[in-house]
Amino acid sequence: MKAILEGSHAIAEAVRLVKPDVISAYPITPQTHIVERLAEMVAEGELESEYICVESEFSALSACVGASAAGSRVYSATSSQGLLFMAEVCFNAAGMRQPIVMSIANRAVSAPLSIWNDQQDSLCLRDSGWIQLYAEDVQESFDLHILAYKVAEDHRVLLPVFVCFDGFIISHTYEPVDIPDEKEVQAYLPPYDPVNKLDADEPLSMGMYATPEYYMEFRYEMDQAMVRALSVLKQAGKEFKEQFGRDYSELVESYKLEDAEVAIVAMGSICGTIKDAVDEMRSEGKKVGLLKIRAFRPFPAEDVKNALKGIKKIGVFEKNISIGSRMKGAVGYEVKDAIGDSSVQVLSYVAGLGGRDIRILDIKKMTDAIEAGNGDCFFGLREELI
Repeated sequence: MKAILEGSHAIAEAVRLVKPDVISAYPITPQTHIVERLAEMVAEGELESEYICVESEFSALSACVGASAAGSRVYSATSSQGLLFMAEVCFNAAGMRQPIVMSIANRAVSAPLSIWNDQQDSLCLRDSGWIQLYAEDVQESFDLHILAYKVAEDHRVLLPVFVCFDGFIISHTYEPVDIPDEKEVQAYLPPYDPVNKLDADEPLSMGMYATPEYYMEFRYEMDQAMVRALSVLKQAGKEFKEQFGRDYSELVESYKLEDAEVAIVAMGSICGTIKDAVDEMRSEGKKVGLLKIRAFRPFPAEDVKNALKGIKKIGVFEKNISIGSRMKGAVGYEVKDAIGDSSVQVLSYVAGLGGRDIRILDIKKMTDAIEAGNGDCFFGLREELI
């Protein structure tokens, strides 16, 4: 069924279709509409889930960890300061190998206070052990939530997942969305079958005390699970195409890169603007292309390397800042490491922080900077304010 939905309500529909046993979340802009709609669904009998009202984001994810440990399929959502308030529990959830799926309506973190979009919040937790997926539009946000459960609950993975989408730009935008039938989703996503769960008849411990003789092995196992998630994500994406017709079998998406001399790398909703800019630049005779990254963790290094093979000038669009680092952005380091060739120019451009608008004209100027080898990392600064 096709429907025109606000992004947040589309995501709530995706959550309804996966039928979580427990939902626990605390409202925070711009995530609020998701959990507000889910609360309505539960209250009106559209969704048979236990909706736990809590007093904070820390408690919300803690409740999810407990419910998941007891064998439930669970869901949560947050943004910005709320995610940072959950940071300790994020490490716990991953370390306890709980396949929780959580929506991240990406938003800048304070101070100064900003409710507008960038990707600093989720990228702050890149080393917490959560898979991180990034959506370009409302349809992809919807689809990735269903796919995320398939991957998280796979016995080869058992890691939690962030499904990230740009706050307001996606969460509050109305777009046409293809909503599948419940039976289709059930055919794709089987009922949750936990590998380990708390059971009085078969007692076990989770998140217990680990001495130096054991702790390192736990982190190693998490890393190996994240490595395995690369192939599991691709297989789940292939099966998604077979079931629903939309292809997520690749963790990167190339746009007019076949003969490109300059490549722009990006994640999230900005990819739509970049595609329009690429089309205009192509009509002007510039050989420019886009590489969209869908998964930041696990990072698809080989896919990135292959997609950018032969391109000598690469610019990475960063909606985050790694303060004090040379490259300034988290994604650029990953791209540069994936390519592994010092003769290839990889430049990071920090832009769009705190929701600053990025126009096609700006993308064109950034392309000029890439071509010129201009490594001034901050793009679009208001010089009169510096």
